[in-house]
Amino acid sequence: MGDPARKSALYDAFAHTGKALSSGKRLELLDLLAQGERTVDALAKAAGLNLTTASAHLQTLKQAGLVATRRQGVRIHYRLAGDDVAALYATLRRVAQTHQAGVEAARAAYLGNDQPEEVGCEELLARVQAGVVVVLDVRPAEEYAAGHIPGALSIPVEELADRIAELPADTEVVAYCRGEYCVLAHEAVRLLNARGRRAVRLSDGMLEWRLADLPTATEEAA
Repeated sequence: MGDPARKSALYDAFAHTGKALSSGKRLELLDLLAQGERTVDALAKAAGLNLTTASAHLQTLKQAGLVATRRQGVRIHYRLAGDDVAALYATLRRVAQTHQAGVEAARAAYLGNDQPEEVGCEELLARVQAGVVVVLDVRPAEEYAAGHIPGALSIPVEELADRIAELPADTEVVAYCRGEYCVLAHEAVRLLNARGRRAVRLSDGMLEWRLADLPTATEEAA
């Protein structure tokens, strides 16, 4: 039958990971880190947290083995501890969406009920190969630099209204951002459609693209 105390210790060790995931803000930090390595300052700003709170959340994630760090001078850089952490985060979202009624209502309230037209990864690759679309990355420039779909143009969503002229007027645009639940591509497609441009959204984002082991490029945004 085994030692009950040792069995409990094993399951408590498993639960330590679950406890680290039991905060919406910590999940948001994992979502940001799935885009690439970030400093504490950058993570705090992106997640809307003060530095002390962000550091506390990151320490909890680190103690659970979900993130790793490196020091560069006085700065600490955080990253996911492995691709399996990104997969765990994606699975948690999928299970919640499937089995928790409140998730769909929260998703609709955040992303909007007027869902823009979308295409999947395979369809995007086919259209890229045919040369009939422009792929647009609307994440912040540092996320684009950390990894993006090869050939994608980088125009952060907050700059898009002033930079539409950089996109070919006669070519369909496929916009993407961080992942399935990221609002940035939704906002970009709505803006482009309102300006008379043909635009659709990639149904997934950089998180799912990487988990599918599809090709990525790393370079500085123009």
